[in-house]
Parts: sequence; structure tokens; C-alpha cells
Amino acid sequence: MRLRTVIVVGATSGIGRAVVEQLASEGVRVGIAGRREERLIELQQRIGTEHISYRVMDVTDASATEALDELIAEVGAPDALLFASGIGKQNPTLDEDMELRTVETNCMGMVRIVDHFINYVKRTPAYDKHNKAHIAVITSVAGTTGIGQAPAYSATKSMQTTYLIALAQHARMQHIPITVGDIRPGFVATEILNPEKRYPMLMTAQRAANYVVDSLRYHRRITIFDWRYKLLVGFWRLIPRALWERLTFVKN
Repeated sequence: MRLRTVIVVGATSGIGRAVVEQLASEGVRVGIAGRREERLIELQQRIGTEHISYRVMDVTDASATEALDELIAEVGAPDALLFASGIGKQNPTLDEDMELRTVETNCMGMVRIVDHFINYVKRTPAYDKHNKAHIAVITSVAGTTGIGQAPAYSATKSMQTTYLIALAQHARMQHIPITVGDIRPGFVATEILNPEKRYPMLMTAQRAANYVVDSLRYHRRITIFDWRYKLLVGFWRLIPRALWERLTFVKN
């Protein structure tokens, strides 16, 4: 499926930024949003205004929906919206502010943007059963189970996955012309990781972007990358909760 216009929320770093660069290199018109205006401007100037439009957006603020509306008005009805915003760190001390900020960004921020976009699709004649908008959220394999080193991060990613399943069912019940995608990476070399640690099966942001763009293009429901993480997730699901709670040697 050919992508013509895509909105990327959370485009200033990490996977979101790499996705923007790849999409633009393929001639896709991209609307980008994020908190750091200087990075948005740098992306636009480097890639070109013919491919990039931007708005400053903090998904934890109610004004984020206004910024999304402005961005869509500028680039036109998008083929896809990618929610790539997200925070999360290992938090062994259970710092309360860190946990709450993670919930606010990953859960409340995602709901705010995704639901607003769905309501836009419902009232926009550009979409119908033959031309559906695709909504995708970058979640994580960490949402498979609760991870003791990062309670809020793993829990919010699980919430995102469950919410996306519910949205997909809701869209069918209400005959809304959307498809819903859950993109679950493992460790990707981005700013979210602690640079002092070594991570197994680490992937570059550009390689991750290849999987994401492919998932957007074909409206995939679930994308786990790569095959090693598919095996790992399958194994995690087989572990009884009582045993998982005793795996205290797991640190990363």
C-alpha cells in the first residue's frame, strides 16, 4: 500500500525520528510533532518544507489536540498516524514522579491523541471502507508482563496494547474506517536507554524504522521485531506468575 501522508507524534528522537527520515526519503509528506521545537525545525530544514510540516506538541497537555488539528489541516487527511511518544526508565527506587510521568505520557497522552484522531476520521469524508486510516502505536515487548525494574513502563505498555485491541473492536462495532496497529520493539539504541548499560539483542533506530514503515504500509495489526523477540515473548508467556516473581536476577 502506498503511503502519501503520515502524521508522526513523537518525532524529535529515537524511532519516531528515524521513521520520519525514512518516510521523507520515500517521498511521503510527513507531519511531525514533539515537545522540542529546535529538533523539529532542524528536521524540517534538513529534509525540506516540501516533505515536512511541524507543530510543537506536549501530549500530556490538553492543547495537544489543537496542535494535531493544525498539523492535519496543513498536510491534509493522513493515510496513517503513528504515536511514537513515550518515556520510561528503570526505576528500582520507585521514584513516584518518574512513575506518574510515565503513566501520564504513555497512557493519557496516547488516549488523548489517538481518540481525537479517530473522531476526526469519523467526520471526514476522505475516509471510507475502501480507504481506511491506519493508527499505530509504538508499544514494547515489555508490555508482555510486569518487569520489576520498570513497573510503570511495563504496565503502561501493557495498557497500550489492551487499549489498541479494544479500539480495533470498537471500530468494527461502530463501522469506523480505521485499522489499528500495535508495534512492539525490543531494545532499540535510542535516548530512552541508559548509556552505561549493555542491552541484549540491541537494534539500531534505523533498522527499527524499517519495520515500522513496513507495518504502516501494510496496516499490520501486530509487529514484533525481530524474530528473536518473537521467541522471547512466546517464552515469557509460558512462565507462571509465581515463577516470574522469583526471577529476581533479571536486571535489564
